[in-house]
Amino acid sequence: MKFLYVKRKTRTEKRYTAQMGMLTTKVIYVKKYIFGLPIKTLYKYRQTYYGQIKNCDDCLLFV
Repeated sequence: MKFLYVKRKTRTEKRYTAQMGMLTTKVIYVKKYIFGLPIKTLYKYRQTYYGQIKNCDDCLLFV
């Protein structure tokens, strides 16, 4: 068993942008784990339809 490792996980989320309105997109979370427990999220990004990688800070989470 590894003590320290980094893992990526993809989730589908609903987000809202001012230019596009409601947007359902796949968001990729990169998390750091110690002994199998998540410690913190290192990076959170999404990929656009055209393959461009964008940070998730520019769009708001819609609940």
